[in-house]
Formats: sequence, structure tokens, C-alpha cells
Amino acid sequence: MPRIFYPIFAILLFAACGGLKKTTVQESTAGYISLFNQKDLSGWTVHGREKWYVEDGDLICESGPYEEYSYLMSDSTFKDFDLQLEFKQEATGNSGVFIRSSIEGVKISGWQAEVAPPGGHTGGIYESYGRGWLIKPTAALDDVLKEGEWNKYRIRAVGDEVCTWLNGIRMVTLKDEKIGAATGQIGLQIHDGGGIKVRWRNIRIKVL
Repeated sequence: MPRIFYPIFAILLFAACGGLKKTTVQESTAGYISLFNQKDLSGWTVHGREKWYVEDGDLICESGPYEEYSYLMSDSTFKDFDLQLEFKQEATGNSGVFIRSSIEGVKISGWQAEVAPPGGHTGGIYESYGRGWLIKPTAALDDVLKEGEWNKYRIRAVGDEVCTWLNGIRMVTLKDEKIGAATGQIGLQIHDGGGIKVRWRNIRIKVL
């Protein structure tokens, strides 16, 4: 019988990948810190006159009578990170998650990972008060969004690269020098025009 030789790098690769077991970041919370305590808005600041409150352990953003833009911004700033959260849309309005952003009043500068109704490019990256849409998911990914159900959202920003995943499916990968040069806050959005109600939970981040 011929002698079989396994290169050492192949053995190391097998071990590093955990053998044949398939794993994802969503399966582990190791190294992540919670940004939401399920009780109140500690660690966050409201900008604007719309509704931000906690109900049954969920963080809720909801349009009020003014139907204006409003943001909930983290008190801390972040550069390189892996952000995970869950959202459930209870109305048809537009929302989103801002990264590496700054704000004055309700004028926000930065980049939004979109949260929108079906067909509204959830998972795409939009530059506020700048270049607009930088990248949208392909139309073939429209059905990844679970309308009216909890969705798992992941946003990873390292250097000039930003990736988004929705329910474990990669939506976009973008490399951009302007994003790479920025540091800033995490933010949640209520779009103007009314008709928005989104529940958020399990908001956690790992600094990279």
C-alpha cells in the first residue's frame, strides 16, 4: 500500500476551520458587549421629536405626530467592529443602522445600512448628505427579508471594507476610502414621512 503524505498546512487548516463543522458568527456571543440593556435608553441619546422607548425588553422606534427624521445615537464611538442585532418591522416605513457617523440636531453625516420594506434594499449602504446609494443588494436577495418577523442583521466594518448580512446571507461587500477614514457613532433611524415602527433587540458589538 502506498504511503500517504498529508502536508502540515492541510492539517493546520482543517484544525483552524473546526474540522467539518460549519460555524457562523451569529452562533456565538464571545467577545461581544451589549449596547442595549433591555430596560431603558442608557448609553444612547435621542435626536429629534419622534418616539424612542422600551417595551417588553425591546427597543422601539416609532413615528410620532411630527413625522420628522429622528435618530438614536450611541454615546460611544467605534472604528472597526462587528455589530449584530435583530429587528422586526411593524409598519411599512423606512429605517436603518448608521455606522461611523456624527450628528448635529437631526442632520447626520455617515453611512447607513438600510432597513426597509420588501424591495427597499435592506442591507445596502447609503451615504447620508453625501453620495447617496453606494451599493444595493441584488434583486435576487429581496426574499431574504422576513416581513413582519424578527430578522438577524450583521454589519462588519474593518478599515475601508463594510459587509452586511441579513439572516445569515451576505447582502453586500463594499470597499470605500472615505468610509475607511472615518470613526463615529452607531445610530438607529426614523425616516421622515411617518408610518414607521421597528422593534430592535440583542444589539451587541465586538470591537476589532
